[in-house]
Amino acid sequence: MNNYKSVSYKAGAMFAVLFGLATSVHAAVTPEQAARLQKDLTPLGGERAANKDGSIPAWDGGYTKIPAGYKSGQPRPDPFANEKPLFTITSKNMAEHADKLSAGEKELLTKYPNTYRMDIYPTHRTASAPDWLYKFTVENATRAKSSANGQSIEGAYGGIPFPIPQSGAEVMWNHLLRWKGDSVLYQAGSYVVSGGKPVLASATRNEMNYPYNFEDGSLANFNGDFWHYYMVTTAPSFKSGETILIREPVDFVGKGRQAWQYLLGQRRVRRAPSIGYDTPNSVTSGADFFDEVSLFLGGLDRYDWKLVGKKEMYIPYNMNNFHLQKVDDVLGQNHLNPQFVRWEKHRVWVVEANLAAGQRHTVPKKVFYVDEDTWNASLYDGWDAQGRLWRTGSALPILAYDFPGQLLNPFMITDFIKGSYEATIINEQPVQYGRVPKWPEDNYTPEAVAARGVR
Repeated sequence: MNNYKSVSYKAGAMFAVLFGLATSVHAAVTPEQAARLQKDLTPLGGERAANKDGSIPAWDGGYTKIPAGYKSGQPRPDPFANEKPLFTITSKNMAEHADKLSAGEKELLTKYPNTYRMDIYPTHRTASAPDWLYKFTVENATRAKSSANGQSIEGAYGGIPFPIPQSGAEVMWNHLLRWKGDSVLYQAGSYVVSGGKPVLASATRNEMNYPYNFEDGSLANFNGDFWHYYMVTTAPSFKSGETILIREPVDFVGKGRQAWQYLLGQRRVRRAPSIGYDTPNSVTSGADFFDEVSLFLGGLDRYDWKLVGKKEMYIPYNMNNFHLQKVDDVLGQNHLNPQFVRWEKHRVWVVEANLAAGQRHTVPKKVFYVDEDTWNASLYDGWDAQGRLWRTGSALPILAYDFPGQLLNPFMITDFIKGSYEATIINEQPVQYGRVPKWPEDNYTPEAVAARGVR
């Protein structure tokens, strides 16, 4: 395998070493603490119990009932299709719910008072995962460690690395290594909306292996790559055939992201060190940044990560009905169509990211709200260098009972300064998000990209 390391990740590693961070190690929890995963905590680290008023119910194992005749990758029926909202939050009553709203949601309610609303539905704790993943998570609790100021981890395989997190960086690693399946095929459309009808930036076919989550693997034979990603653009026609290949590691300091790109005009595969951080995302025509994919993706070295704590928030959840609709129906002129966005009250971990000394990023402050049951980053807010709220993002998770799990891949990012948003969604796609046999390992090499190039 090519041992190329991205220049930008190398720079982060050098900075860590210079300041003595590469030697700092955060220890795993004790066996006594880990035992909570079989008592008062869920197998992935959420609180089993209901909240005080019962508006968040106790976790009972999640939702794993597969409809008769369903095949993985087809649009998934909504098991809660007949439910009605408990109430609606608008600009007029948002002050009553302010403690459960992100800064971004407040801004959307304020900026678009006549069209934006939040329909709050009954909470269903549908999150689940395979039993073998629970087993790996328990093992990780007492052996997984983070180092280099949280930029790298070791001793983790198969499950959530830090089900009882001790730092903000550990929560974000849980998001990066959350259960998304083992081998997956999905097709998506990325749309940009700026006060009018949605414009297709790219349609893509995505083939993914998660070697970290192979049931038949182990920590002993894990090579350190947790995600292998092959994406080819299928539309519009002038971009069709463009390809991105990524191999993502659990060690961003010693190994670093490996990325390659095939561009039609160059007709050759090139290493792509710029795919990451605040580089404008070519897949969305620059409407978001590469590290905003699924709200956060990539290395942790640009920020200091503060674990603020846990709180109850309204977040998008059980969004199957959204993914059953037509694209033009779910994408409104200035924001997602509120009719199809399901909000529920859940407990989330709050993580604040502030620009680290000696680093640069066009979004110097971020706040993430991470679901306790899935470790999906559910909401995200970002501020610019002048302290203005610039960006906000929402996850659009799928209740994928066939995996099983409450899975995050579709998402949207709003740019308040430009007055636009982008949404990467699976609506009207032939394969929405399906499990497939394990993709061959040699699919994820630059040679394979070159061989599959068609234009």
